This record gives sequence, structure tokens and C-alpha cells, in this order.
Amino acid sequence: MVIKKKVLITGGAGFIGSHVVRLFVNKYPDYHIYNLDALTYAGNLENLTDIENAPNYTFIKGDITDEKFINSIFETYKFDCVIHLAAESHVDRSIKNPLAFVKTNVIGTMVLLNAFKSCWSERFDGKLFYHISTDEVYGTLGQTGLFTESTSYDPNSPYSASKASSDHFVRAYGETYNMPYVISNCSNNYGQNQFPEKLIPLFINNIIDHKDLPVYGDGNYTRDWLYVKDHAVAIDLIFHKGKLGETYNIGGFNEWKNIDLVRLLCKLMDVKLNREEGSSEQLITFVKDRPGHDLRYAIDASKINKELGWEPSVTFEEGLKKTIDWYLNNEHWLNNVTSGSYKLYYQNQYS
Repeated sequence: MVIKKKVLITGGAGFIGSHVVRLFVNKYPDYHIYNLDALTYAGNLENLTDIENAPNYTFIKGDITDEKFINSIFETYKFDCVIHLAAESHVDRSIKNPLAFVKTNVIGTMVLLNAFKSCWSERFDGKLFYHISTDEVYGTLGQTGLFTESTSYDPNSPYSASKASSDHFVRAYGETYNMPYVISNCSNNYGQNQFPEKLIPLFINNIIDHKDLPVYGDGNYTRDWLYVKDHAVAIDLIFHKGKLGETYNIGGFNEWKNIDLVRLLCKLMDVKLNREEGSSEQLITFVKDRPGHDLRYAIDASKINKELGWEPSVTFEEGLKKTIDWYLNNEHWLNNVTSGSYKLYYQNQYS
């Protein structure tokens, strides 16, 4: 088979990345998909056991901040396109260690941009650098309004500031070097394979184990939630049909206050676990708020809907039920992640 495109997906062993890798490997047999991941705490090759032996798939272990290594793989494989998902993404971790976020999210993106530019010597016909970002770069909203693609950047955490910086560098390379790029900014993702430091998988795991459910502040912080498989479909559409130099906001049209989400999750978990109604909700514990906590995020996804025909495929309750079922049916995966033993998979598989 003639390979039409060589596509590098960074962070492809992570939560969102693994869903994008799987979609592209299965949907495009005439593309070769290269999954580059450093396999830090959230990168897990057990997310991809179903496609790891596919003929159009190659895993590469490496760090996007390692300039010499990144240049060498671009020289070796001559990637036509990059889908850049690799990032430090947990706000709490960014508050404790902001420099790690600058290194990965800013310097790592710069290293990739330079390698892509050098590989093709600015002859970019048929090439693409697709940068995946977050709605958090826009800052916070009041009780009304939505983030659009023209909303001014106003990041409030080290994480969102690092992502805002990387967005600016991608656009700058587009303007300065005529590098073909697209950017998408998405809302909070949820679904299968998410590392249990984020709200939904953390609380699912804690409910299973009868542990406290720590809710920041008064729980009235509002987020727009997007099912991860719908995000992967949106990425596929933008990659193939998005206009060069454009930004697309991807949202779930699905705002929830944290406390309301947690109560819904408790209700669904009680049913799934055959527990007395209301028993999981008793685990809710309000804890000290985190610094710089944004009040509300909400995405206006009308552009991608009108231009590319994308919209979410499931309601939040449907997606949440699918997510709960997956975690309950994959206790081995959850136990491996929470114990740290998943890290042995690479050694066993590739040594």
C-alpha cells in the first residue's frame, strides 16, 4: 500500500491523544501514524493495546523538549503533518511546579516547530502543523457570555499561560515562515482512559473505594464538558477540512456547575453499584479553593458546526454513563494506573 501521509501525533499515549491515534490508525490505513510520547505519569501504552500491532502504526518513545532527538526523528521519518497534543495539563500541578509547564508546553512546542520548519526547508506544500490547545487561555467568564475564536487571551494559571504562549508561537511561525497551521481550543474533556487526577475519573475511583470527594470552594465553578470521542472526531475534521491559519473552538454545548456534576455522578454511581440512593453524595467534602480559580468557561462552537458540520454525538448524561461503565468494566486498567504498575508495560512490550 502506498502511504499518502506520515502523521506524527505527540502525546498519543495520553488521554485525548490515544483516542486520536486510534481513530486515525483505524480510519486511514493509507496513513502511517507515528505516536510520540515520553510516557510520563499520564502516558499509558495500555490505552492502545488494540492497535499496537497495526501495520500503519509506530510508537516512538521520546521527549518533545529534547531538540537533538526531535530533529533526528524528523530527519529519519520526514513527517508530513504534526498533530501536537503533548502537554502538561493539570492546573493543580502547574501551581506547584510552573517551570515544568513552561518546559513542556512552550519549549517543547518551539522544538517541534523548529524541527518541522527545518525538515521541509519552508517548502510546505501539503504539510500541516495542527496545535491542540485549551479554552483556559481565554481566562474566565462571568455568569453570561461565551468564548469565541476572537476572544482576547487572559490566562490566569501557569498552565493556561503556558498554553497561551505556545498558541502565540504557532501563529507567529505561520506569519513569519508561512508555516501551514491550524489551532483548536477545546473545553474540558471526559471519557475512557483519563488519568484519575481529573475530576470525573478521580471521583469515580473514590466512590468505588468509599473515599471523600473533594470539591473546591463552594462547588459553583462552571465548566463546559466534551466527550473525548467527540473531540477526536472534531480533530479529524479540522485536520482534513479546516482552513489554514484558522482557529476552531470545540465545546460540548454542555455547561455544568461542579457541584451539580458531582451530584449527578454520585446518583449514577449509586445505581451502577447497587448502593442506597444518596450514599455516594455523603462522600462530598468541600475543601479550600485553589489559587486563581476561574469561575466559568463556556465555548461557542458555532464556527466548527457551521463550517465543518461538527456537533457532539451524545448528551452529557449518555457520555457520563458510558464513561462510568468503562471504568467499572476496566478495573485492571484503573488498578494499574492508581498503583503505578502501568509503567511496566513499555518495558515488557518493547524491551
